Amino acid sequence: MSIAATRHVLCLNSGSSSIKFAVFALGAAGEEKLAEGAAERIGQSVGRLWLRRGDEQAIDRQLALPQQQEALKAVFAALAEVQCATPDGVGHRIVSGGPRHQAHCLMDNQVLSDLRASLRFAPLHLPAEIAAIEAIQTVWPHIPQVACFDTAFHQSIPEIASRLPLPRNLWQEGVRKYGFHGLSYEYIVSRLPNHATGKTIIAHLGNGASMAAVHNGQCRDTTMGLTPTGGLVMGTRSGDLDPGVLLYLMEEKGYNAGQLERIINHLSGLLGISASSGDMQTLLKLRSGDPHAAQAIDLFVYSARKAIGSLMAVLGGLDRLVFTGGIGEHAAAIRWAICRPLLGLGLEIDPVANEDPGLRISVPHSPVEILVIPTNEDLMIARHCHRLLPTPEHRR
Repeated sequence: MSIAATRHVLCLNSGSSSIKFAVFALGAAGEEKLAEGAAERIGQSVGRLWLRRGDEQAIDRQLALPQQQEALKAVFAALAEVQCATPDGVGHRIVSGGPRHQAHCLMDNQVLSDLRASLRFAPLHLPAEIAAIEAIQTVWPHIPQVACFDTAFHQSIPEIASRLPLPRNLWQEGVRKYGFHGLSYEYIVSRLPNHATGKTIIAHLGNGASMAAVHNGQCRDTTMGLTPTGGLVMGTRSGDLDPGVLLYLMEEKGYNAGQLERIINHLSGLLGISASSGDMQTLLKLRSGDPHAAQAIDLFVYSARKAIGSLMAVLGGLDRLVFTGGIGEHAAAIRWAICRPLLGLGLEIDPVANEDPGLRISVPHSPVEILVIPTNEDLMIARHCHRLLPTPEHRR
């Protein structure tokens, strides 16, 4: 089989309580999504498994999903039930490979061992991703797996942007800016004319939120840092904090590392400010009658505007701003609130286009074009997996 032959790739995006999946066929004839779905509420008393083929909801059922391995077995059974071919490879979204792995690669025992040693670089995400890799090894031991790193896109960031102002020995230990949401940024760059020629800021805004400054298709800086906790205000994550806040919580409140992790990753951001929800759509519905919800939205928007200004300074100007991610794609009110005060910086948003977005939501004469492009991280995983899978000759 040549790399041009059609191959079926299972893409997995594994979290602690859910596994999202998609199956693609890729080859000389093109790229086609055959199925998508999710195993949800893993570890709860009743889980949910759904699978869609095209516009058809083929499966939607409740069942027990006590652990990751049982959830993956249920996914495999569902794919067989709708007669999806056994995949030629499995691609995993891996949030961070730590300092040792910063390029997409075939999975082997050494890579898996390195991921286990890198848990502190993405403590929210890596445990579930490692569990999914191990479950695949158990269920389908002969199917190759590919690790697709969210940090890979950011390897072009210069040292002046990635080095933290800490003692030099910590840099040698891997304490630096890595950046995240790289698969999303890769996809957006692939969709832009001439692979993002010029100066572009991409705003991936969702429950996790970040921005990247991209010059001629290469990342020059990004808002997240060592872990996905830093940068913008997020759904339940704090974003950037004065380190003195953590010292205060340790010295005055007696917080230990576990308590600090819980407050900055699970209890802060929109949830912490609003004291009601970390979901932007929920807060938008509440804001007219709930001042805390309104303030949470205002802080999110303020954080985003500051980041745009900062990244414009990195790029020395701006040709386009691209919104993507769940909030970026669907929350017109947030796009408006971010862009409207930036008229003086050349961003003139069209109020009509913004409410029913096509590609461009800026007015025709805006010096900076403003775009909305739905992301597709699964397709990027499938493409990398297809590219890296060994041929049958190399497997022997």
